[in-house]
Amino acid sequence: HLSFYFVQLPLKVRGLNTSTQIEVEVCSKTVINSCSDCIRSGAYCTWCKQLNFTKPGEQEAARCDTRAQLEERGCMGNDIISPMNTLTVTKNTALSTNAFVKDEPIQLRPQEVNLKLRPGLPRTFKLDFRRVEGYPVDLYYLMDLSYSMEDDLRSIKTLGNELFKALQGITKQGRIGFGSFVDKTVLPFTNTNPEKLKKPCEEKELFCQPAFGYRHVLSMTENKADFNREVDKQRISGNLDSPEGTLDAIMQAAVCGDRIGWRNSSTRLIVLTTDDGFHMAGDGKLAGILEPNDERCYMDKQLYTKSNDMDYPSVGQVASQLEKNNIQPIFAVTKNMENVYRELSRMIPKSEVGVLSEDSKNVVELIQAAYNRLSSKVTVTHDALPDNVRVTYTPLCPGGGPAGDKGVCDNVIVGEMVSFNVTVTADECIDRERSFLIGPLGIKDKLKVSLSTRCECECDDPKEENHKDCDRKGKVNCGMCSCNAGFVGQKCECAIGEKDESSLRAACRKDNGTECEGRGDCVCGICQCYVQQGGSTYYGTHCECENESCEKFQNKLCGGNGKCRCKICECNPEYEGTACQCKKSDEQCRTPSGSVCSGRGTCQCNQCKCIEGYQRPYCLTCPACQTPCITKGKCIECLGFQTGPFSKNCSQTCKSINEFEMVETLPPGKPCDVRDVENCRVFFIIKQLDGEDNYFAQILKTRECPELPNIYAIIGGSIAGVALIGLLILLIIKAILYMRDVKEFRRFENEQKKGKWTPVNNPLFMNATTTVANPTFTGE
Repeated sequence: HLSFYFVQLPLKVRGLNTSTQIEVEVCSKTVINSCSDCIRSGAYCTWCKQLNFTKPGEQEAARCDTRAQLEERGCMGNDIISPMNTLTVTKNTALSTNAFVKDEPIQLRPQEVNLKLRPGLPRTFKLDFRRVEGYPVDLYYLMDLSYSMEDDLRSIKTLGNELFKALQGITKQGRIGFGSFVDKTVLPFTNTNPEKLKKPCEEKELFCQPAFGYRHVLSMTENKADFNREVDKQRISGNLDSPEGTLDAIMQAAVCGDRIGWRNSSTRLIVLTTDDGFHMAGDGKLAGILEPNDERCYMDKQLYTKSNDMDYPSVGQVASQLEKNNIQPIFAVTKNMENVYRELSRMIPKSEVGVLSEDSKNVVELIQAAYNRLSSKVTVTHDALPDNVRVTYTPLCPGGGPAGDKGVCDNVIVGEMVSFNVTVTADECIDRERSFLIGPLGIKDKLKVSLSTRCECECDDPKEENHKDCDRKGKVNCGMCSCNAGFVGQKCECAIGEKDESSLRAACRKDNGTECEGRGDCVCGICQCYVQQGGSTYYGTHCECENESCEKFQNKLCGGNGKCRCKICECNPEYEGTACQCKKSDEQCRTPSGSVCSGRGTCQCNQCKCIEGYQRPYCLTCPACQTPCITKGKCIECLGFQTGPFSKNCSQTCKSINEFEMVETLPPGKPCDVRDVENCRVFFIIKQLDGEDNYFAQILKTRECPELPNIYAIIGGSIAGVALIGLLILLIIKAILYMRDVKEFRRFENEQKKGKWTPVNNPLFMNATTTVANPTFTGE
C-alpha cells in the first residue's frame, strides 16, 4: 500500500537540567509505506498500530507522527510503536589500585558494552579511567648518530645509570632499549663513494662507523650493564644533507614490536634525540625512490633493509602507527630545532618536546619532565567509526572543557579517577552489528563498543491469517492490511481478477510518476484523492489538480480578481496576468501613431512585452538585430532599377518593403548604400513601419557609377612603359661595361708604373741623319 506524507513539524519542548537547554521532538516525514519507514524517518517518529486508526481513503502514513500528536488524535499509548535505545554492559571489571597484581592491571571501565540505537537518537554512558601506580614503562632511546651529534653521543655513554635511576623513580617495572639512525645511503642524502660509505665522517675522525639508515641496537632490557655496554659500542656516522631519516626510524620502532620488545601492558615511550630536521614522504623521489612507505616491519640483522627501496613515511602515517601501537614520543631536540618539532608534535597526539643542552647532559631531566606532562594529561578518543556514527565526549573533571570528538582532562595525578560522558549517535540504519574501540591515547586499555540499530517494528500482530478488519482477505501487519494475492486496497476490498497489481497501479501514475501524485490512494486502478487541510479536495484523474496553489498578488489568491483552477488563475473579464493582478488596458502600450507596441509585441498589464530583440517601452528599436541597410540592399536594387538577383521575382521576394519612391535627393542624414551588379553605388533611406517586417524606402534615382577606362591611354602608356624599361636596361648594361673598362685601364696603369727599364743601344740601329763637314770652312 503506497502512500505519501509531506513534511510536518510538530514540536514538543521538554525542560532539561538547565533553563537554557530544550529538547525538541520533531517528526519530519517524506515517503512512509510501513512502520519501518516511519521509524527510519526520525528519532521522534512513532507508529500507531491501532486497528481502524485511519479513516476510509486516508493515507496509512497518517499513522506516523510524534507520540504527542498520535495520542492527541486518539491512538492508545500501548498501541504506539517507538523502539528505544538499549545499553548492555557485558564486561565491567573493577579498576585496579596498583600494578603489582598477578593479572594485567585494569585502568578503564567498562571494558565492553553492547548498544542498540534508534537512528538519530543519542545514547550516553559513563567511562571511568584511573592510572595505576607503578604501571610498567618501556622506554626506547632513539638517537641521531650523524656527525653533528658527536658530543651528545659522548654524554649519553655516561648517563646510562642516571637514566635507569630516573626510570626506577617512575616505576619499579621499567625497561630501556636503544636504536640509532642517520639517513638513506643513496645520493643526494649520503655520499655513495665506496670509501665514503665506509667512513662518512671527516678524515681526522678515527672512530666512525659506515653509513646506515636505521639500526636497532638493543631490545628492551632491565639490565643496566647491557645498556651501558651496547651504547658504549656506538660510533658516530655521517651523511650529506641536514635533514635526517628520523621518520623512517620512528616507523620501524613502532611497527617492529617483537624486535623492539614492547610489552603488552606498559606505557610505551620513544625518546628521540636529534639536532636536525627530518625527511618526509616525497623526498625519496630526489633519489629515484618512488615506492611509497607501506608501514610494515623490514628488519634483518638489526638493520632496516628497505631503507633504500622505500620512500620516507608521511607524518600522518607515523602518527597513525604511534597511536595504533599506544606509543608516546618525546622529542629531545636542540634549541634551533624546537619550533620544527613543536609543529610536528601538534600533528602527533600524546607527544612532547624538550630542549637539549649543547651536549645533551640534561636529557634525563628532560625525559622526566616530558613523562610527567604526558601522564598528567588524559585524552580519550576512538578508532575508525562505522559510517554514519558519531561519538562525542564530555569530560567530568575540573576544567575539562566542552563536549567534542575528544575528551581531555589535564593535571591528573597517578591514582586519581577521571570520568567522561560518552554519547553515541547512529544517524542511519546499520545493516549488521559493527564495533569500534574507545580509550585514552597511549594506553592499551580500551572499551569495545558493539553497535547495532533498531530500525524494525515489533508490533505483536494478531496471528489470524484472514483477519476480519481486512475483509477476511489478508492479515494485519502493524495495524495495516497485508492482502492476499489477487486483492488490494486499504481493507483488501478490491479484487484485481486477471489483472496484476502492477498494471492497476500503473493506471494511477501520470507519466510513470508517483501514484496519484502523492495526493490520493490508488484503489482498483482509480485515484481516490485526499482532502486538504483547508477542507478542499484534490481532483483530476491522477489527483494532479488543486485550487489553493495559484500565484498570489497582495497576499490574495489570483489577486482576488479571478478563480484558481488546477493551479492556474482564470481571471475576471476586466483583469489579466498570471495572478490576475492587472486591469486590461493598452493605454501605456500605444505609440504616437496609435499602434499597440509598434506591432512588435503584446500589451500585458499595460506594458509592452516585445518580441525577442526589441526594447520597451514601445518595441521601436532592436539593438541586436541586423540593420535593414544590409538585409534589404538587394531588394532596393530590384525595386529601384530592376536589376540584381531578385529582379525576376521582385514583388514576391521583396514584399516586406510595402512602399518605396524614387527621389532626386534624399533627406538630410547618412543614407544607406549598396553596390549593384554593375558595381554602381545605390543610395537609399529605409524606415521600419509598424510590424515585425514592414518597411518604407526612398531610393535616389541617380546611381554613382565608376567611369569607363581610356583604352588608348592604357595601350600608349603600356608601350611607353615597355620602351622606357628597355632603355633603362640598355643604359644599365652600358654603365656596367664602362665601369669594367675603367677598372681594367687603371689596373694596366698600375702595372706599368711598377716596371723598371734599363737604356741600351741597339748595335743594328743606324741613325737616319748623316752629318757632312765642309773641308773648306775655317770657322770664320
